[in-house]
Amino acid sequence: MAEPTPRRNEPRLRPAPLLFEPAEAASDPEHFFDLESIEDPRALLARATELTQAFRAAADRAVEFQAIAAAQLADPRRFDRLTPADIAEHAEWTEDYAKKMVEFGRDLLRGEQDGRTTADPV
Repeated sequence: MAEPTPRRNEPRLRPAPLLFEPAEAASDPEHFFDLESIEDPRALLARATELTQAFRAAADRAVEFQAIAAAQLADPRRFDRLTPADIAEHAEWTEDYAKKMVEFGRDLLRGEQDGRTTADPV
């Protein structure tokens, strides 16, 4: 089962594997990671919980990569740097959120330089 996203100095644990669905299964709106075929409610709850935690972990990690990209794009050392407004437009964010993501990304990048791999966005 997947573990919650670590905070600060906790090591990052891998989420439960997300199995790829065949194209024909993905086109069926009733099909979702084969959950509909699980008849035992305990097994269904366990697998659905694994998937929920895996998706949360994946979303958290994706947000970290968004923040790193935003910080890199806003880096004043870049000749082609973007303003927070430009980043917000590209990412479909508000400008205030883009500014926060740039700062979060800078924190993450500083953490990597110090040997840490995650930062706490809260």
